[in-house]
Amino acid sequence: MSYAETRDGIAFADRSLIPLWEKVQAGERLSFDDGVRVFQTEDFAAVGRMADFVKSRLWGDRAFFVLNRHINPTNLCVLSCGFCDFAKKRGDKGAYEMSMDDILGLLDEEIREAHMVGGHHPDWTFEHYENIVREMSRRFPTCQIKAFTASEIDYFWRRWKIPPEESLARLKAAGLQSMPGGGAEVFSSRLHKLLYPGKATPERWLEIHRIAHKMGIPSNATLLYGHVETVEERVRHLELLRELQDDTGGFLAFIPIEYQTGDTRLVARQASPFDDLKTIAAARLMLDNFPHVKAYWITIYEATASIALNFGADDTDGTIGRERISHAAKAASPIGLTRERMVNLITDAGKTPVERDALYNVIRVYEN
Repeated sequence: MSYAETRDGIAFADRSLIPLWEKVQAGERLSFDDGVRVFQTEDFAAVGRMADFVKSRLWGDRAFFVLNRHINPTNLCVLSCGFCDFAKKRGDKGAYEMSMDDILGLLDEEIREAHMVGGHHPDWTFEHYENIVREMSRRFPTCQIKAFTASEIDYFWRRWKIPPEESLARLKAAGLQSMPGGGAEVFSSRLHKLLYPGKATPERWLEIHRIAHKMGIPSNATLLYGHVETVEERVRHLELLRELQDDTGGFLAFIPIEYQTGDTRLVARQASPFDDLKTIAAARLMLDNFPHVKAYWITIYEATASIALNFGADDTDGTIGRERISHAAKAASPIGLTRERMVNLITDAGKTPVERDALYNVIRVYEN
């Protein structure tokens, strides 16, 4: 019969995790093989405890959220990615283009972050996007604008021959303050060829975020998991993000995004809550130079997101509003959460809610 071995408050059923725990306590970096081990072990509880230790060392019992709106101005897209239920072609049922009034109508004076991403529109000019940012900034000056994935910035180059340095400079002048982390998917040439061959390559995604960071534009990073990727591809993705962060320090947060099966059905069923929590924990353990790791409740749902705050996550994203991309893939989460529900989600996890803005400036601490 096998017995757990307890080290510094953690009972390890899988004793091969003990050397990793020693590294974590010493502040040493986990290796690629260590990351693979975290994903492969069945000692779920120990992985969570290690990740929670790292999170607590950074932020104590605090957990962050923002009053935000996700704005997806169009789902018309020149791409046909194998995992996407959001993109449409002209004439397709459900295809849409939002007007300026539609976009501005999603915002109000309380919103602190506008998160804007959309399809690679075949006709909208770069100036149109620039004007959207400028008008949002003019009408709602206290709302920080986080907009356009690296894939969209790359598309502006391929469609309009505007290099990233120029497009980002113009968007920043119009009011852009940070970039979202979407479009990363999985940094794998195999998966790029299989699922999203027309999209920016992993190398290009990393290059554009490097450019943004050097221009003083911070950003987030993502991983789309739970489809046909391997554990090794997940870990290599985390390594590449960590390497870029070592060079630039420009990433604010990492967001694991669970693949929604929708109609594409790359796999028979979506990832389990166990996989969600282990992926969040692995990210917190591997990304030692990232300030924040999110539990993105839109894809993993409220209950799992609350538990994730004890598995390494320190942020639940925000109230979001009319998010369309994950819901196009039939995500079953509520369309948006109110401030009160976000506070309850965090307090139910035994953490202290902290309302923030897009750049993680603290607005209010909700003391129990």
